Amino acid sequence: MLGIAACDRQSPENAQPQSAASGTETAQNDTESDHKGFNGTLDIANRGAAMPDFAFQDVNGKTLRSADLKGQPVLINLWATWCGPCVLEMPMLDQLAASHAGKLRVVTVSQDMGQPEKVKALFSSKKFAHLEPWLDPENQLGFHYNTGLLPTSVLYDAKGREVWRMIGAHDWAGPRTSALLADTLGR
Repeated sequence: MLGIAACDRQSPENAQPQSAASGTETAQNDTESDHKGFNGTLDIANRGAAMPDFAFQDVNGKTLRSADLKGQPVLINLWATWCGPCVLEMPMLDQLAASHAGKLRVVTVSQDMGQPEKVKALFSSKKFAHLEPWLDPENQLGFHYNTGLLPTSVLYDAKGREVWRMIGAHDWAGPRTSALLADTLGR
């Protein structure tokens, strides 16, 4: 049983239904994002919700509890090695983590079930210097966030309250990202 039904495979515009829930905005009006094929949906419907308390492991078996992430803003990115848009985002997330070191922690949580060697191999081949390869073998976050898509990224403030979700691929190197992070990280 998988917690995430599918990844956002950069399908043609309007091929995947966008959420109509209040607090949701599509990034398709951002021409830079359109240009690169990143058309994630910004969702603020859960703003203020507490960070769930789940445990993750890295590829060596070290444990991290999400509750331990409180104290500084954190961006949790759900992804999988088999999800093309997820893998395309990773270098931008690594760059984001580097450029905001000390102000924002970027935590990537793989939804690859029982395949830590694939995650380890990808991180090794791509030489990510600022991302940590965490695993969620039970897909707890996928079930909790219940977006049905990978990648899904959720920003939490320093108190562990949700600020927004980006459902689908996003241009983490673009100007829209700076605007989305400004209130949480300061200008």
